[in-house]
Amino acid sequence: MSDQIGNVRLDDRDYPGEDLYSDGEIEDELLEIVRSHPQAEFDRVIREKKSWPILYHLSGLRANIIEWLPITKEQTVLEVGSGCGAITGTLADKSRAVTCIELSKKRSTINALRNQTRANIEILLGNFQDIEKRLDRKFDWITLIGVFEYGQGYIDSQTPYVDFLASIRKHLKPDGRIVIAIENRLGLKYFAGCTEDHTGNFYEGVEGYPKGAGVRTFSRPELERIIREAGMEAEEFYYPYPDYKFPTAIYSDSYLPRVGELRDNLRNFDRKRYVNFDEAAAFDSLIKDGLFPLFSNSFLVILK
Repeated sequence: MSDQIGNVRLDDRDYPGEDLYSDGEIEDELLEIVRSHPQAEFDRVIREKKSWPILYHLSGLRANIIEWLPITKEQTVLEVGSGCGAITGTLADKSRAVTCIELSKKRSTINALRNQTRANIEILLGNFQDIEKRLDRKFDWITLIGVFEYGQGYIDSQTPYVDFLASIRKHLKPDGRIVIAIENRLGLKYFAGCTEDHTGNFYEGVEGYPKGAGVRTFSRPELERIIREAGMEAEEFYYPYPDYKFPTAIYSDSYLPRVGELRDNLRNFDRKRYVNFDEAAAFDSLIKDGLFPLFSNSFLVILK
């Protein structure tokens, strides 16, 4: 079956009948905001509400992570884990068509409402592993923005992250690209005193997730190994700063940060943190020794 919100079609044939992932009552507030306010008013609402989830889901800064990608109006995009639509509208504006996959019906409704005037978006509701079985199209771009770390929730296997990538690869055109944005397990901010983004515990990722968290981020060598085992290669590593959620700069191996550039580090809006040392000075030290790519707070990786 399918539903229509404005120009956006929602296909719920694989929807399990309930949202298995939710942030709770805040999603009702987000739903009311997008029903009552045009996108041009989101920044004002964010200032008035002073709420981390509202900032996270509605800030225009979120789209910086993909706005610069060379997606053209002749190309199609598969957005895996589209959530409340933080980047969906930008992808739609850049491409011929966007197909979203999302577990949550409420989040998909928020996405559809905020993008209802765009005529090139469809949202497939359900678990990726179920939807993928009948996905009969190939795409020029496939994005996993803040999604890959949940791979073991999408894929039931002994090697979920490798299998997740291998499964996605089947739906990529021969000259297509997969884009992953994810936190670095060994990002400098975690040593400096930020909690792990998903578990809320100090040093959990740095210590290798000793409690066996259901969500995992990776160091650069770990990501490279997973990519190789999935039969792909990393065309380019990029380094969003301060992180991939609200990037104000995106560095690469061909244009790394210079000493003195990384000064905007105290940007954790959702939790308290320690300040164990001067992150700017530590970044300068890493930059001088050529180690920044290993300790960047986030990665954006383009795979082929």
